[in-house]
Parts: sequence; C-alpha cells; structure tokens
Amino acid sequence: MEEKNSPSNFIRNIVVEDLKTGKRDQIITRFPPEPNGYLHIGHAKSIVLNFELADEFKGKTNLRFDDTNPLKEDTEYVEAIKEDVKWLGFEWDGLFFASDYFEEMYNRAIILIKKGLAYVDDLSAEEIRQTRGTLTEPGKESPYRNRSIDENLDLFERMRKGEFKDGEKVLRAKIDMASPNLNLRDPVLYRISHATHHNTGDKWCIYPMYDYAHPIEDAIEGVTHSLCTLEFEDHRPLYDWVVRETEMEHQPQQIEFARLNLTNTVMSKRKLKLLVDEKIVDGWDDPRMPTISGLRRRGYTSESIRNFVREIGVAKANSKVDAQMLEHFVREDLKLKAPRTMGVLRPLKVVITNYPEDQVEMLEAENNPENPEMGNRQIPFSREIYIEQDDFMENPPNKYYRLFPGNEVRLKHAYFIKCNDVIKDQNGNVIELHCTYDPETKSGTGFTGRKVKGTIHWVDAKHAVSAEFRLYEPLILEEDQEEGTTFLDHINANSLEVVHGFVEPNMKEAKVQDKFQFFRHGYFNVDPRYTTNENLVFNRIVSLKSSFKLEKHK
Repeated sequence: MEEKNSPSNFIRNIVVEDLKTGKRDQIITRFPPEPNGYLHIGHAKSIVLNFELADEFKGKTNLRFDDTNPLKEDTEYVEAIKEDVKWLGFEWDGLFFASDYFEEMYNRAIILIKKGLAYVDDLSAEEIRQTRGTLTEPGKESPYRNRSIDENLDLFERMRKGEFKDGEKVLRAKIDMASPNLNLRDPVLYRISHATHHNTGDKWCIYPMYDYAHPIEDAIEGVTHSLCTLEFEDHRPLYDWVVRETEMEHQPQQIEFARLNLTNTVMSKRKLKLLVDEKIVDGWDDPRMPTISGLRRRGYTSESIRNFVREIGVAKANSKVDAQMLEHFVREDLKLKAPRTMGVLRPLKVVITNYPEDQVEMLEAENNPENPEMGNRQIPFSREIYIEQDDFMENPPNKYYRLFPGNEVRLKHAYFIKCNDVIKDQNGNVIELHCTYDPETKSGTGFTGRKVKGTIHWVDAKHAVSAEFRLYEPLILEEDQEEGTTFLDHINANSLEVVHGFVEPNMKEAKVQDKFQFFRHGYFNVDPRYTTNENLVFNRIVSLKSSFKLEKHK
C-alpha cells in the first residue's frame, strides 16, 4: 500500500491518550457490516478508519458480520463484502460472525432474566410502539413486565424451543420506561423468527436484536474502540448497559463519528436495494451505484477511494461532501497510470482524397506525456479515418477552431487536413467529409511553416476496433426532494447514455478493468460485465476536467 500520513483527529487523539496512560495496551478495532446488502462508499470511510487506525498502532482489526436478521441476509452479501474489503487493500486479523456467539448471547440473556433485568412480553410490535411514549411523555409499562423470574426463564426457554409463533412473544430488557432516552425504555432484546439462517441453518428460531448483540460481540472479541456513526450516539447508554449487566469481562469504548454523505448520492442500503429490485440499475455493481463494487466496475481505483477518505477526515458533525471531490481523486490517481489513446464515440467518416489509396503508414505517439516511462505506440494512418461528429460544423460560430468547410486543423499525432467537400444523405445529414492533407505537416518533423488553432483526434477507419461507450451522469437528479415525493421520483432518466464508435487497433489487447484516457473524452474502464471477445465495452469513469478545487475543502 502507498505511504500515507496519519492526520490527527479526535478518535486518533483518544487512542493516543489511551495508550499513553496505560488504559489500553493494544488497540483492537472491527468493521462490523450487516450482510443484508453490498457495501457503499460510506462503508469505505469506516473500513479505512478502522483498519488504518489499528495498523498505525500495531493493533488488530476484525471483520465481523452482524448477521442477526436471517430474513434479510445472504451469503452473496457476505462474499461481496469480503471481496470489497480486500480490494480496498486491507486484510483482517479475525473473521467472525455474530451467529458464532448466539449460544453465548442466549446465556447472557439468562443472566439478565435471573437478575430481574429482562422479561418475556406478549405485546405485539405495534403495541410496544404505542406504549413507548414520546420525547416529552414517558412510556407505559407492559402488563407482563412483572412476571416472575421463573416464569420468564420458562417462557424464554420455550421461545428457543420453537413453541411460539413469529411475533407472539419477545424478550425485553427491564430498564426505565420513563427514561428521556427512548432506547432505554425496555428495548426488545430477542424476537421470534422461524427463518433459515445463512450460517446456522434452522438451529435457532429466536434471534438477538442488533443493539443487544453488537456490544456483546465487541466485548467477546476484546474490541477496545468500537467506532460507529453518529446515529448510534443515543444507543451508547444501552450499549454500555448491555455490556455491564450481562457481566462481560471486557468493556469496549463506543465512539461516534460523522457518516459520509455525498451530493446527488443515495447512501441507504434499503434504497440501494430498491434500485436493484426495481431494475432501475442492472445490479449492485451498476457503475452508477455508490457501492464499492459499482465504483470498481466503473473504474475507480482502490487508491483513489482511500485517498479520498483520508482527505475528508473524521469529524463529529454530519456534513455533505461534493461528489466531485471523489472524482478529483480518481483523476489524480490515473493521470500517471492510464495510457493515453484515441477513441471516437460518435463517428463521422473523413476521406483524405489526396492520400494514396492503398497506403498505410505507422505514426508514433507517446502513451502518456506525463509519464515518459510508459513509452510509445504505433498508430496506423490511411486514406479514410473517423473523427467526432462534434468536431465538424458546416456553419460554425466565431472562434470555432475545429473542422469546417475551408478550414484546416491538425490531426493528433498526424497531419494537417483541410475540409473541401461535405457529403450529405437525402435528409440533409452530413455523412462524410472530403479533405486533403499536407504531407509536409507530419507531427514530430519540426514543421513550422504555419500554425493551426485546432487539434482533433481520430482513428483509422481500416484498422479501427468497434467499441461501445457507456457515459454516466448522477443517478439522482436533485439533492433536496420536494415534500410528498420519494427519491425514486428524482431518478435521472439520462444517467446512462450508450454510444457506439471506434478505438485504436491496439485496444484489441485491452482486458477487463484496464483503464485508459481517451483524448478529450476522459478516463475509461473496460467493463467486466458486458465486454466479450466480440464486443468491447468502456465505462467512462470521469471526464477530464472539473471546476472542483480541492483547496475549498481543506
């Protein structure tokens, strides 16, 4: 992994102080995703934070799946998450599942019941909601709250044996129904779910709730600093209560930080799953998705994502980051790595009438002028070429320097050509240009006889390789949604445009996930899903330029 600085932040300062004072002698963190969807760019922030913090202080980081809800979880998600973490450049020290600890969690629940701190409740989920109270009014105690310890032990055991239906009973903590913190108003610890679990099969029909399971998992694994996003700040008293009252030996410290929010980007797994289920996108790895697999398929590099996450830093207050900042980092990463080449996305044929009909010559071009070590390549040139439709105008405005009747431009790496005739179809559409070239103006020969103001790119028609180009805009059209609408009402209908054109013949050797900079068009990645031996497909990662300035965010 590339060298990195370790900028100070409030979490790092806590860790430094804990080690300095001897409160902790080793740092153990964890990345604890729920396997109910694919990871997104927000998770990348947590991954980088947890792994790099532990790495800096020679500690350990576990990958742990909080798999407490069998109705929404799947091994597909487990494997995708493992792949994403590895692709981002990290190796976990321990691989664990919440389900590894189900027996331990059950036994700890027995401790709570015996201490009079948990009871079996017959109220339905809706009834529990109705009696929970509000921020200004206390909750109402359940009529089953004062069951005897023996009755609760018996009912809880029968819940485990499968004697009751889904929703018929729950196990609740007995804390304080008048607490100003709603999370402490007798939260549900276990619910009944006769569902097959991806890891434990049909062994269990009761499953722990996240707020009960999570702190026990951390305590079992010896996690020192349990890092989570701000929405869990109000859950911290319950987290500490569970660890303390279940008599766990180890006491982790929960610390909250601001989650990552990007402009024009949905960051909810529930909403992302809806996009997949409604077939608005072609899967979790659709290049328009903010998932790590989607960014990878689009062509983002792991280095660019790590550098982006480091730059935005760790804060205590939520804010929104301009999505262009992420694009900035992939440009910075690719500018020295990606070979330059030429691709014509919307072709217009040009016949160079004074070029010998059967002649083909090879022209030399640098692969990356910013990185000479990448060497040069040979490009074929002959009588017929393709240029971009946008590089010609029959009646141009002032200061239009590309091709128009009577004007001369330079072909990148080649010659000056001059437009003489315009060929149109029966509908008046331009379908072909006839031009002449000046053999004295070959690039690299030192020609200084005259200058032209426009340079355009091209590919040789005889040797060009056909290709599909997939061009992307933000999937979400507006950030601020109007009242009464959902995010689905703001889907950008133009988020994907597919065009067909041509690339240089050396692109025949391109492999999936290879990245290139196409002259004037931007950075592109060979799509791993749709590319075949007969069909070359490129995803545009980002355009070449942006108005974004990094200094604004420092």
